[in-house]
Amino acid sequence: MKIKSRSGIMMMSMFVIIAVSALFVALPEGINAQQEDKVFVTHSGAVVKTTGEILDPLYTSATVEFDPMEYLRDFNYGRVSQLADGTTLREYTLVARDDEIMEVSPGIFYNVWSYNGTVPGPTIRATEGDIVRIKFINHGEKEHTIHFHGIHPAGMDGVFEPVGGNGGQFVYEFEAGPVGVHPYHCHVMPLEEHIVHGLYGVFIVDPKEKRPAADEMVMVLNGLDTDFDTENNFYAANTIPFYYQHHPIQINTNELIRIYVVNMVEFDPINNFHLHGNLYKYYPTGTDIVPSFYTDMITLSQTERGIMEFEYKYPGKYLFHAHKVEFSEKGWVGIFMVNENKEGIESEGYGS
Repeated sequence: MKIKSRSGIMMMSMFVIIAVSALFVALPEGINAQQEDKVFVTHSGAVVKTTGEILDPLYTSATVEFDPMEYLRDFNYGRVSQLADGTTLREYTLVARDDEIMEVSPGIFYNVWSYNGTVPGPTIRATEGDIVRIKFINHGEKEHTIHFHGIHPAGMDGVFEPVGGNGGQFVYEFEAGPVGVHPYHCHVMPLEEHIVHGLYGVFIVDPKEKRPAADEMVMVLNGLDTDFDTENNFYAANTIPFYYQHHPIQINTNELIRIYVVNMVEFDPINNFHLHGNLYKYYPTGTDIVPSFYTDMITLSQTERGIMEFEYKYPGKYLFHAHKVEFSEKGWVGIFMVNENKEGIESEGYGS
């Protein structure tokens, strides 16, 4: 339809105004709904607000705040009570999500799948023989589980009991054991996808006869495939590349350091851990209280783990890193800042 005259244009304008006004009267709720802000993150990491339709939303606005320094020494002992027979019961709650983002490197935003909002998930800790009860809630959109390495009944294995998203629940319960450091992770296929996005954490089982007091830490070695080509673009201890290089870990001379190290790198067959200026006692899987090696480097395949113990005699700055150069140059490197400890420090709270 062609409108050539000025009066025709005015008539058409009036018609449009009347039609829109009638729409407001007829559908006031529908019109208001379009005014609601939607927030999402673009492929470049920009946070965008819009009232329009989002044709290709990348991520929601939910973001993960993660502090690798806090995670390093944060142990979740659960809610503790006693059963009728005197056995210690430890109860935990783990919530899975798959719609969050984390800035893993300046300007690099990554869709993380998390337990309790962090990658890695919380470090769960119990003593051998305790009853461990984990209430698992899946607030993701996909199915998820928790598979614990260690010894437990078949129905608690987190493989054949997928939990649906949007609030699905399952309760895992088993006796803590054996002594050592073990990974836990989602075991829903395709497993690779669930691992590389971050659904894993650490499960420590302490011996009833406690290990010597120490400054204890957890390091989860992981990789980040940010361009989805099944090769890692970044490597790290505790997710953020180069973090412990830019924020050295403060320790003291003549103080026992104990590191629970777990390798969760996917795609690459091996990883390793090299310590400068020192050697450490190494307990593979931590199931033995007698160390197997006295070394400055170990090699780990996927989900291999162990306990490292060492003391620094001399103060100063010491590197630790993957001795596979590609990994260290892409983020898996850190520094221990060893401070003079003239009085000595007795660590407290271990196993409590």
